[in-house]
Amino acid sequence: MNSVIDRVKSAMVGLGTGWVLVLMLFLSIVSLAIMLERAWLYWSLRDNIDDLMRDLGRLLRAGDLAGARRRLEESRSAEAAVVVAGIVEADRGVESAQEAMDGASALQRLKLEKRLAFLGTLGNNAPFIGLLGTVIGIVAAFDELSKVKLAASSGSSQLAPEAVMGRISEALVATAIGILIAIPAVAAFNAFQRVVRGTLGNTEALGHVLLAHLKALPLDEPGGSRAERPAAGPSPLRGKADESERN
Repeated sequence: MNSVIDRVKSAMVGLGTGWVLVLMLFLSIVSLAIMLERAWLYWSLRDNIDDLMRDLGRLLRAGDLAGARRRLEESRSAEAAVVVAGIVEADRGVESAQEAMDGASALQRLKLEKRLAFLGTLGNNAPFIGLLGTVIGIVAAFDELSKVKLAASSGSSQLAPEAVMGRISEALVATAIGILIAIPAVAAFNAFQRVVRGTLGNTEALGHVLLAHLKALPLDEPGGSRAERPAAGPSPLRGKADESERN
């Protein structure tokens, strides 16, 4: 067991904390790129949802379903894309429009939440990566102290306090970098999650405006649940039966 521990310690000391610092630097660059890309996406999809909802309600109350679709297609927002899917299927009934909006909402959610899992995972695990570098640095520091002890026991006056302090400083730097990476990643993850929840909430509100209009349509109009069927006339077979009974 001691030989295994010595080998692991030698490997840790030999590798040092340099690879941990390089790994965290790479992860920080990836994290920053994702934060910028997500921020640009959400900025490009922004729109005044209050105005969009008022315009949609006004056009639907006027019975201008085509105008409502054109107004939604002018918007760059994810909310408008979902409601357009419902308008496309409006002539098939309320349930078809609801199913179409549910499917479009699921696709938009996947689009909005893309790469956010990386930020959440990095925010939770970056301090542990830094802690790994700290452990390696502490092990290397104790290894230097053991060398100093052996040199002192052999009568040599050449001590190496600089090497010991250098190892300890590397350990502390690794911990600090891990925390510095985790804080913005967690903050960005939480902020982006709020944006996604707000977008989905706005989508649901706009969808209810469309569904309320479709449910209010008469049954014989496009978008109603079904067309009224004409009343069935007298059955010719029944007429023949009545005539035979009279004879």
